[in-house]
Parts: sequence; C-alpha cells; structure tokens
Amino acid sequence: MRSPEEFIRQSRRDFLTSSASGVGLLALASMLRDERLLAAEASGPDGGFKAPHFAPKAKSCICIYLEGAPSQVDLFDPKPKLKELNGQPLPESMVKNVRFAFIRKETARLLGSNRVFTPRGECGMELSDYLPHLGDCADDIALIRSMHTDAFNHHPGQLLMNCGTSMFGRPSMGAWLNYGLGSESKNLPGYVVLNAGRGTSGGTSNWSSGFLPTEYQGVLFRNKGEPVLNLTNPEGLTPEMQRRTVEAISEFNAQRYSQVGDPEINSRVAAYELAFRMQSAAPELIDFTGESQATRDLYGLGRPDPEKGGRGGVGAGGGTGVYHQFAANCLLARRLVERGVRFVNVYHASWDHHNDLDLELGFNCGMADQPIAALLKDLKRRGLLDETLVIWASEFGRTPLGENRPGFGRC
Repeated sequence: MRSPEEFIRQSRRDFLTSSASGVGLLALASMLRDERLLAAEASGPDGGFKAPHFAPKAKSCICIYLEGAPSQVDLFDPKPKLKELNGQPLPESMVKNVRFAFIRKETARLLGSNRVFTPRGECGMELSDYLPHLGDCADDIALIRSMHTDAFNHHPGQLLMNCGTSMFGRPSMGAWLNYGLGSESKNLPGYVVLNAGRGTSGGTSNWSSGFLPTEYQGVLFRNKGEPVLNLTNPEGLTPEMQRRTVEAISEFNAQRYSQVGDPEINSRVAAYELAFRMQSAAPELIDFTGESQATRDLYGLGRPDPEKGGRGGVGAGGGTGVYHQFAANCLLARRLVERGVRFVNVYHASWDHHNDLDLELGFNCGMADQPIAALLKDLKRRGLLDETLVIWASEFGRTPLGENRPGFGRC
C-alpha cells in the first residue's frame, strides 16, 4: 500500500500513468479515439455522446492582425456626410473633455475620404476601391462596424484585443484556445505566430500564455531560413542520437520536477519533445514547391514592393519585401490549419498612418488585399472555410479628424 503522501508528491506523469488513478486509461482511450482505433461512440438518449443544440463548426482560427489601426472610414465604413463636411471644425460639444494623442483639437478639421465605395456581392457590402479582391469575397465576410474601445494608445489596445484586457500578464486568445482545445497536430505547435513588416509595438505580449504554462504560448516562425532556430541537426548528429538525447533530457527534467514540482519543467519537456517532432514536419511545411503555380499566383507570391509607397519609398509597411512576406504568411497559415494547428496569428506592422494617408494606406492595402482574399478563396475551395474562423483585427480605428501636421493623415 502506498501512503496518501506518496500520491500527493507524485509527478503529473506518474499520476496519469498510475493504475490507481485510472486517468491513464482515459488518456489512452483519447489517443486511440484520435487515431480512430475505437468504435464510434453512441449518441442520443441511449447513452454516449449527445450533440449540442447547435453543433460547433470551427476547428481552427486564423487571426490576421494589422497593427497600427487601419482607417475604417477609408476602407469599409463609408461616411458620405464626412465628405460633405470636409475641412470644417467639429462642434465644441463633440471635442470637449476628449483626449487626443497627437492632435490639437482647437485647430483640428474634419477629413473626408478620397476613396470610392462600391456595393459588392449579393449582400451589397460597401467596400473601398483599395480592397478590390476582398470585395470578391463580400458574401463570405461578416463585417462588424459596432466595435469600439476606450484604449488610448497602441500597446494597451493590442493587449485588449489579443488578451481581453489592457493589463500585462493575461493569456492571449490563441493561448486560451491552445490550452482549452489542444492541437490536432502532433508534430507542430498548437499556436503559431507569423510576422511581416517591422513587428508590433506590443511584441511577444500579444501572443503570450500569461499565467498559463508557457507550452501554450504562440511559437514565432521566422520569415527566412529555418522557421524555428536550430531545427537542423549539426553535422555528425544522427536522428537516433538526437532522439536518445531528447529522451535523456526528458528523464532528467522529470527527476527535477519530482523534486521541486515546478510546472515550467513540464513545459520545457514538452518543448524539447515537440521540437524533435518538428524536425521532420517543419521543412515540409514551408516547402511551397508542391503548390500549383495557380495557387502561388492567387496569393501573389514573389510580388515586388511598389517603387513608391510613402516614407523613404517603402511606405509604413515595415521595410522592403513585405508584399512577398505577407503573401507567403497567408499561404503558410492555410497550410498550418490544414495540418491541424489550432490557432495562427498573421501580424503585420504598421498601419499607423499619421501622414500621407492615401499613399501609405494604398501601399499597405496593395500588400494585404490580394493575399487575404486568396486565403478565403483557397480555404473555401478546399472545404476548410466552414471549419476555419478567419478574423481581421486591429487595436482600434481612426478618427474623422485630420492631423495638424504636413501631409494628410488621421489621428
């Protein structure tokens, strides 16, 4: 007989595999069910699984986050009255006790949009001429114009949108889904982050696991070379040697966990084991040679950046090469959910257009419009759109006021 104290001190792995707990059998049953080695469960009043009133459809999520606040009044929220009142001041009643970050409200003037809006699709959704490709997908889009925020600056707004609160230390929505639902892929992370441009001001806090174990945080894939550093073994290290090394490290970490009980040790074990499995899965993942030329053209792979796009000739899009980078990330997002990854973030910065609004917004929309529309079309033709939630999000929108500085921009 083992004493109660022994059960309290045992590791999570011992608990799951012990015959006394029986949880190990449940874990085994779950694994067998995942591999379709168990008979189908019964449903209905006779026992077994009973379907909910509304069966869930989404199995994965792709969140396209355009950091910096795209101007909604120039893209998908037409304001005819604003164009009519262009150049006029706002009434005192509308700006009294309202704070602005970079604008002197006493001299601020309304800024109407130069964009042309056209009803698209059977639904008649009005979209800007900067979004011609997304207009082709209008009937597959739910456009929400009612969201608002009290967040006053970019970083707090990013935390609020990604983590549900503007405070540090909370899990991101991708981490929550990874924690609650797990991943359907055994060889790839359940939560992957793809970046283009100069990076978000919020950085890793946008895909953090917060107070959850670190194994649930987003794994940042790189744009060049290996998607994750050190996936390729050094010369002379065979796969068998690598496997034995990982097993030895896991055993040492398990011993250490039994001594101190730190849950981060288990996260470290999971990271080592996942990295070992990724060595075979990741290279195939980022190899686009199996994609047809039609699919590559659909996303716009290999597109060069326009010669003129705002500040310094490269726009506010975060440097050079972003047209190809963003297109590749959208295609990679489809390949990730196709392989069972639960949550994919596609970040691009920046859409913070305080100057040269038409030029810089046009540069960024030229980068994003075609690949995002291609992602929706590609998912749909593969039967994945019904089970993949695609979100376009940012920390906030823009005011109807123009900036008090050279060039035309929005606060």
